[in-house]
Amino acid sequence: MSNTNTPINLPVFLLCSLLISHSANANEASVKSYNPAKSGGNTTTKTTGANAFSQPAANLPMLSRLDFSVGNSFFRNPWIIAPSTTDARDGLGPLFNTNGCQNCHIKDGRGHPPRAGEINSVSMLVRLSVPAMTPEEKMQLLRHGHLPEPNYGGQIQDFSIPGAEPEAKVKVTYSKVIETFADGTQVELRKPVIELKDLAYGNLHSDTRISARVAPPMIGLGLLESIDAETLLEIADEQKKAGNGVSGRPNQVWDVEKQQTAVGRFGWKASQPTLMQQNAAAFNGDLGLTSRIFPSENCTSAQESCQTLPDGGEPEVTDKVMKFVEFYSQHLAVPARRYFDRPEVQRGEGLFADAGCGSCHRPTIVTGVRSDRPALSKQTIHPYTDLLLHDMGDGLADEHGEFIADGREWRTPPLWGMGYTEEVNNHSFYLHDGRARDEMEAILWHGGEAEFSKKKVLKMSKQQREDLVAFLKSL
Repeated sequence: MSNTNTPINLPVFLLCSLLISHSANANEASVKSYNPAKSGGNTTTKTTGANAFSQPAANLPMLSRLDFSVGNSFFRNPWIIAPSTTDARDGLGPLFNTNGCQNCHIKDGRGHPPRAGEINSVSMLVRLSVPAMTPEEKMQLLRHGHLPEPNYGGQIQDFSIPGAEPEAKVKVTYSKVIETFADGTQVELRKPVIELKDLAYGNLHSDTRISARVAPPMIGLGLLESIDAETLLEIADEQKKAGNGVSGRPNQVWDVEKQQTAVGRFGWKASQPTLMQQNAAAFNGDLGLTSRIFPSENCTSAQESCQTLPDGGEPEVTDKVMKFVEFYSQHLAVPARRYFDRPEVQRGEGLFADAGCGSCHRPTIVTGVRSDRPALSKQTIHPYTDLLLHDMGDGLADEHGEFIADGREWRTPPLWGMGYTEEVNNHSFYLHDGRARDEMEAILWHGGEAEFSKKKVLKMSKQQREDLVAFLKSL
């Protein structure tokens, strides 16, 4: 590992910052306090290896680490079928995708699509929706974001407890797409084809939209939650004024607790406004567990067994447990950036800026003031995201909308921690459905607002492409 005290070539960074900073004041603060190793500001952990994504924020006081550990136990350990003497973590199902959060967010990291021959997706979900046709259905989108499939709801659950039937088995195959660089080098990309087999509760609606989603990494989520909504709106306004074809917008989603519309931040289409709601939605949809925020079982009228099988209480996940899991997910540290002093990495950083990648994958943002979460307050962070929705073109389109996000739009995923993926998760599958098998494949799937950047990459020499990937692996 490189010496994290070695100064970076500042002219490269300053050029990138000046090109893409969201305001003069924020840029001034970012440059003055810039430390290339501290991706998560003072929360950054120096831990490397398989557990690099599972560390508490480095600036979290020792007393608060007890809350972090308790939250970790509810995130890591399996939930069980009710009734049980272990009533703090019973109520699993009746339909579910997994019995524990860590099974999808493996080591708090990135999920993956099923491998050849696997029939259970485990760390990949399959979302379902149907088009909203009537005025009443369109009004439902304002509160729920999508219209669920009538027999199967908003996602396929491929596991169940005794007495219920799993909804379906998920099979993934791939078609081939070829991209060619200017020097003649070809890359064979793979596009997933999702097939739902052994449907247990009737046929799918004739116009069902299907979208596969792998679990994203858990690192730095509390920092992303701490970015002021005004900052995101400023970034969107600045992109629009630039007139260069990049024009992101924040998703406008329903905050269940506040009963009002809010800026979306979490999920592949930024469909959740807070980590509390994101976690509650995952408990409900992925594990079949109710909470105060989502008090109903995730079942449809076609699934009668859901209404008759035992539950784990009302709600099954108490507010106390929800708060511990929220605290844990807010304070998972981002690991330190590495290798930033290597010449190829610095060249790659310049190429990243020149291709316009930083317009969406924004290197530096300052979090807002949070009196309730001081470790996350006023941190200069380097997430490489703007948290905004962007049209990514036909290649990534899934026709599954969420709130104002249409089928072509995706939230810019953070790139911090990208270079740790293979260490933590033993794979390098990227994008919302894990179709990309490495960093370059992920780039070559970019289209729409990112078409200009992809074309710049296609013109790069072999050495330049290697430098660009070296930069991404340094994050």
